[in-house]
Amino acid sequence: MSEPDERPPSFMVKGQYIKDLSFENPNAPHSLAVLETRPSIDVRVDLRAQKLQEEFYEVQLAVNSRATLEGATLFLVELVYAGVFEVVNVPADRLEALLWVECPFVLFPFARRVVADVTRDGGFPPLMLDPIDFHALYMQQRAKKSQEAEQQQA
Repeated sequence: MSEPDERPPSFMVKGQYIKDLSFENPNAPHSLAVLETRPSIDVRVDLRAQKLQEEFYEVQLAVNSRATLEGATLFLVELVYAGVFEVVNVPADRLEALLWVECPFVLFPFARRVVADVTRDGGFPPLMLDPIDFHALYMQQRAKKSQEAEQQQA
């Protein structure tokens, strides 16, 4: 019979990395001219989490951003920044929130820096992503799943 694990609940970053990165500057060098009009910038964020093995999870933070001006794309950034987290003795009812709120919160500053650096290196002012409320996103996702489940039962 195995001994109960008495370690306190915790999570630790075991590694973090750029999983995928693409930067497109389709109209360079013309797009690098001094812009008199501010471009429209669309930013989308997506999260994924998967169990790798006992106590280890990979969380992926995907950031897609497109800057356009008068219908022309100035730049497109697609980044998947990921981390491997060791999760110890976290109750099952808290695990989902940990993976979808706390882990992305840890990864975000690094992903933000990558996006800023790559846009700057592409010849544009650095794109500084606004902070993201991962808890609000998580709650929206839970509400959406709950609503979909109710509709399927009806």
